[in-house]
Parts: sequence; C-alpha cells; structure tokens
Amino acid sequence: MNTAGSIDDFLGGRLRIRQPARGHRSGSDAVLLAAAVPARTGERAVDLGTGVGVALLCLLARVEGTTGLGIDIDEAALGRAQDNAAENGFGARVAFVVADLRHRIGGVQPGSFDHALANPPYFTEEAGSAAPEADRAAARTQETGALAHWIKRAADLLRHGGHLTLIQRVERLEETLSACAGRFGGIELHPLWSTADSPAKRVILRARKGSRAPLALMPGIVLHRDGAHTAAAEAVLRGGGALFSPAGSDSPP
Repeated sequence: MNTAGSIDDFLGGRLRIRQPARGHRSGSDAVLLAAAVPARTGERAVDLGTGVGVALLCLLARVEGTTGLGIDIDEAALGRAQDNAAENGFGARVAFVVADLRHRIGGVQPGSFDHALANPPYFTEEAGSAAPEADRAAARTQETGALAHWIKRAADLLRHGGHLTLIQRVERLEETLSACAGRFGGIELHPLWSTADSPAKRVILRARKGSRAPLALMPGIVLHRDGAHTAAAEAVLRGGGALFSPAGSDSPP
C-alpha cells in the first residue's frame, strides 16, 4: 500500500483519495471531467492518463453498475490508484494497466468501451510551462503533437457510437478538434468560466465515435460567484451530480 502523501476528500467525503504530498495532485478538474461523462448503469469506461484514479472513481461513484479501466504510464501513480479503488470499495469494478498511450494497449480489446475520459496535460513543451517537480511536469506538459495520440487511442478503445469526454485549455482547442477529425463527430463544447465576467480558460469536449452530427457550442457552467462555488458547481463537486444533461449526446451517430 502507498501510504506517503495526503488523504483528500472528494464528492463531499464520499471518496477519500491518497495523493502524493508534492508534484501533481488531482483536483476539481478531475471531478468536473467525471461529472460530464454521459454514462449509464452497466456501461464500461476507460480513463486515459488516470493518475491516482480520481476521475474514474468519481464516475463509478456517480453511476452505479459502471465498470472501468484506468491507463497510465506512471506505475507509482497506478499503485496509488489501485489502493484508492480498494479503500473506497470499488476494487471489483475497476482495473489498472501501465501503458504508453502512443501505442496500442496490450491485452485490452479495441472497441470494447462505451466511454473514454481524459484530462491530458494542458501545456506543450514548446509553451515553456513545465512545473518544477518532475512528476507534476509530466502530468502538466506533453511533447508537441502528443494530444493526437490520446485521441487516437480513445477512438481505438471505443465502440462505434461510444463517447469521448475530455477537458482541455481553450488555447489547445484547435489542436483538439483537428485530432478528432475523421474519428469523432457530434462534438459538444462546454466552456468552463471561473467567474461570469471572465473568459473561459478551459473547455469540456464531448463527442461520439463515428458520428456525423455538426459541432455544437453549449451553455457551459460558471464555477465561482462572490468568492465561492456557484450552486451548480457545488452540486457537482460536493454533491456528486452530473455536470450537463446527456440529451445532446444521445442523438444517433
């Protein structure tokens, strides 16, 4: 068991997650990502770059009967993810695999998942935004062009009509949409505003494999007002609710 680090509460204490004391630590973005996945009971999800498992476990906590696979290149992080799954009672519903998303995942059947979720690094190496700690830098920064590998791997693992849900910074939206071209359609863009009068810095993208539906800009969500979370954000971050209605993603591909 990986005991070093801290234990943090998510979903109002429904999940208690072990994280490293230093370096990359999952926070509200992982919860928002999980809350945006339009999963239903009995469906199967794969979390690309799962880290210590926060997003995947939040999804399993919200939607009963779902099962999941977490994939990450960091073996130490996956050790914590396995501990977190077991300690929160999800050990029988989730598995973890050490793998590099630039390549096909050995032992995992292509086209076998209903949902893929991902929180890829927000910055590229050329942007010069690497964090000082090596593990945090790896989680925040990726080589130029690597985002396309994540989206290609999601397409490989999803069934036809399966959903991709991804969170990314707005300045990388063009790159993200380009990587989705020919693989995903029915793309919904949900902006995340820190406050009502600030520009959106992050966006949640939801798409369907093989869909021909057009791009749609959705209402999104304001996260803060008067120095506190809005009621809508609180319902997701502490209440464990869904972030958006799944109606737009339920249209046929």
